[in-house]
Amino acid sequence: MARIAGVNIPAQKRVEIGLTYIHGIGPFKAKEICAKLDIPAERRVNELTDDEVLKIRETIDADYRVEGDLRREVAMNIKRLMDLGCYRGLRHRKGLPVRGQRTHTNARTRKGPAKPIAGKKK
Repeated sequence: MARIAGVNIPAQKRVEIGLTYIHGIGPFKAKEICAKLDIPAERRVNELTDDEVLKIRETIDADYRVEGDLRREVAMNIKRLMDLGCYRGLRHRKGLPVRGQRTHTNARTRKGPAKPIAGKKK
């Protein structure tokens, strides 16, 4: 099991798939990293040499913003919107959908489970 950017990469998965376990690296960036380092697509994580793991780690540290730094940046962006008091910040503050979705019905993920209203029968 390789440890890259503070994340344990599953050993039995292909390298491209395993890299997507790192927050901030999706399928496209994973393919990009493998192509840059000449790692074949069918190679498994447990087949990587220590040198290849080190190269992957150095490439990710140098060229990509991942894990803690990325999470911190996203949190700071949301906090900035909330401090500004703009519409998107207010939606974040109230825990409602931010991107224009309807809330009359649906939006249960953001609003939480439905709360019964006393006396509303009909």
